Formats: sequence, C-alpha cells, structure tokens
Amino acid sequence: MMTRPDAQPTASHFINGAYVEDAAGEVIECVYPATGEVVARVHAATPQIVERALAAAAAAQKDWAAMTGTERGRVLRRAAEIMRARNRELSELETLDTGKPLQETLVADATSAADALEWFGGLAGSLRGEHVQLGRDWAYTIREPLGVCVGIGAWNYPTQIAAWKGAPALACGNTMVFKPSETTPLCALKVAEILTEAGAPPGVYNVVQGMGAVGAALVGDARVAKVSLTGSVPTGRKVYAAAADARRHVTMELGGKSPLIVFDDADLDAAVGGAINGNFYSSGQVCSNGTRVFVAPDIKERFLDRLVERLSGVVMGDPLDEAVNFGPMVSEDQMKIVGGYIARGIEEGARLVTGGGRVNRPGYFLQPTVFADVTDGMTIAREEIFGPVMSVLDFETEDEVVARANATPFGLSAGVFTADLTRGHRVARAFEAGSCWINAYNLTPVEVPFGGSKLSGVGRENGLAAIEHFSQLKTVYVGMGGVDAPY
Repeated sequence: MMTRPDAQPTASHFINGAYVEDAAGEVIECVYPATGEVVARVHAATPQIVERALAAAAAAQKDWAAMTGTERGRVLRRAAEIMRARNRELSELETLDTGKPLQETLVADATSAADALEWFGGLAGSLRGEHVQLGRDWAYTIREPLGVCVGIGAWNYPTQIAAWKGAPALACGNTMVFKPSETTPLCALKVAEILTEAGAPPGVYNVVQGMGAVGAALVGDARVAKVSLTGSVPTGRKVYAAAADARRHVTMELGGKSPLIVFDDADLDAAVGGAINGNFYSSGQVCSNGTRVFVAPDIKERFLDRLVERLSGVVMGDPLDEAVNFGPMVSEDQMKIVGGYIARGIEEGARLVTGGGRVNRPGYFLQPTVFADVTDGMTIAREEIFGPVMSVLDFETEDEVVARANATPFGLSAGVFTADLTRGHRVARAFEAGSCWINAYNLTPVEVPFGGSKLSGVGRENGLAAIEHFSQLKTVYVGMGGVDAPY
C-alpha cells in the first residue's frame, strides 16, 4: 500500500473491527507534500462499503451503549496508552500524510488524540442525569447516546480530529463512521485499529475513504443520528442543510479569519511568538489562525523587525528530519491557492515585509510571508487563506480595533496581547468569537470547549460541552399519588 513508514494501514477502510478493501472504488493517491511522491493509494468507498460501515455501526451501538460508562472509558484509556506508546510511528505517518514537520507532529497530533481518548475515557463513568424532587412526586433524567454518529474530517489534523470526534462520541455510548479527508486518508485508520486493539467491539469505530459523494451518502442515511464536521464553510453549508433536512444533530467546526490584537504595552517577544504560532505553525494550515494581526502604531516597526528576525530561524527540508521546523503546503492545489492570495496582496498595495514566493526545492513549499500596511478591504484581510501568510494592520484605539476585529462573517477565534489584564478580559469579552486567548494563541487543551460562532460553526468540541453534543436527556416524571383530572 505504501513504502514508508513501516507501521502502515493495510487496506483502505476499517469496518467491523478489521481492515477491508474494495478495489472497485475510485483510486485516491496520497502524496507526500515534501517531494510530490505518491506514498500510498487507497480506494474510495463504494456504496457497498458505505452500507457495510453503517450496518456495522448500527448493529454494534446498542450493546456498546449497554456497557457501563466505566467499561467504555477503560477502552478509551487503553487506546490512549497504546497511542502514546506508538507516538513516533504515528507521528511519522502524520508527517507522511500531511507534510507537517516531525518536530511538530511528535508533540501536537497523536499526543492530542491520546489526550482526548484519556480525558473522555476518564469522564465516561461519571456521565449521569439528575434527580428533581417535586413535593411528593419526583422526576429524574437519563443521559442517553444519540446512536450512530458520522464524523467528517479535515486534512490538516487527521489523527487529532478522528479522536476529537470519536472520543466523546464513544464515551457517551454512540458508535461512529468516520470519513477522513481524501487528501490525508491514512491516519484515521490507525485510530480505528488502536481502538479495536484496546477492546472496542467490532463496529464501534469505523473508517471509510472517499470524496464528497461518500460524505453525502453517510450524512443522508436514515440510520445516522448525528453529524460532526470539520471543514470549510462551503462544505459546512451543504452538510448542515442535508443534516437539517433530516433533523439530525450537528456540530460544525469551520473556517475563520481571526483577529489578533497587540497593544503597545504587550510583551513584544510574547506577542511575536503568539503571532508566529497563529500564522506559521503547520505552515499556516490551521483553522483558528489569527491571520489579521492588529498592531499598535508605536510598536509596529519593532514588532515587524523582531518578527523578521525570528523568522530567520525557519528550517525547511524533509519534514521527517527532526531538525526541520517548517513544512510544505499539504498539496500542489493548496500551494497554488495560497500563492494566488500572495499575488493579490501585492497587487492591492500591501507592503511585502518578507517572503512571498515558492521555495526552490522539491515539494510544495512557500516562504513564510508577512504583509504590512494592510487595510480592512484588501482580499488578504477578508478571505481565509489557509497558508503561511500574515496580514499586519494598524489601529489607534481599543474601541476601533475591537469593532474592526469583529467586522467579519467569521467568528472562530481571536486573541489579544496586553500587560493590562483588565483590558485583556474586556477585549476578550467583546470579541465575537468562540475561542479566545489572552497573552497566548492556538492552545487547545481537551479540557476546554473549542468552536466558533457566526459562519465559523455551531456546537463545541472538547470539554464537558462535547458531552452535550453527543448525548441527549430523557426526562421521567414519577407520580407518587392519585391523578387529578377535570372529568
């Protein structure tokens, strides 16, 4: 199936506790972004494969839900232990799948997935309803699973997303059919394999490959109770409409054009570090990135100088080399899209501070790019680029910059750097965004909810909030006396 690394999935799909192949499905090539080499080929799910996966998930759900939360949690925690023990090989697979540097994937991908499995595994045994005394009568609630859940993943964090959706779903007693992005099809298969090895019964977590047609078949199936998508706004609109038509539960984590505000009293190095993490980590391919960086005029040039100085520490090369800290775009298409935005920024009059071009080496590498003197109406300040492109904008007052920060149809994330914590909390409160940071950026621990507002999504992943999105409450009223009736 592929040439490296050694620990590799052995077929295209994982259904009912085992790898499954159907060569009749359309071939999907997995390209290593650092070289353009085809390192794996999988087949898109045929209708028969989709049916097998949904049937397996439906058949397994009631018995899985009938287990105690502690028993289900034990499986998730074992999976977390296995995942941590195999972190290197999983990280190498993630790097091969996405092109992200191994230096990064070793600490940010399988580890985050393991955190989710461990945390929700620990939570599973404590899920419960409540008792409400009503005089001599009383009522109680029962927290119940939704049923079969469909997860649809994005290409930037394939291992993490597979676990962020799977862990709370399985903790609540649901089963899952997960479709990874066709651009990064490999890592979710290993999540399914590890969960099965950890004791998840066959059919509890299934993976099928494919493009939009496979996703549509999953979302439209009557056996599906819940859809959880991570992806673009256009894809989200289609999936939301299809799910809403059938009254399915939905959570969506979509794109953004998030603001990062740096006031003149901010710790300059911390702010520059936050801007680097919020623009260039994963080569800028992060949905929550703070790509509109508003910098106070008194410190703008110092900020830019320090930023350029720090970017001199970028090391490009084969992402499987741990010395490399900056990888390629995930695909040639994505590289061309981002290159088009860079050209548009130059055409519309933004000042190119650094970067701006393709790197003369194999693979899909772009230089980290910084624009200054960007205005709100420029394309690079309005549209999500999903690449290593930072726009630095000027501002004068707090009220003005907050209003401009919120003047976007997106609302995923926002950040503020300031030494005045009263102002920091005030600005965070004023942001129209679901996930905000003060004097930090892009930290997303599993213990706290993550998600957006406006066009950036609906619902939340992680934290206790995820339990609400993968379960429902049944209320039972208990009458302890006679029944009054009007006739």
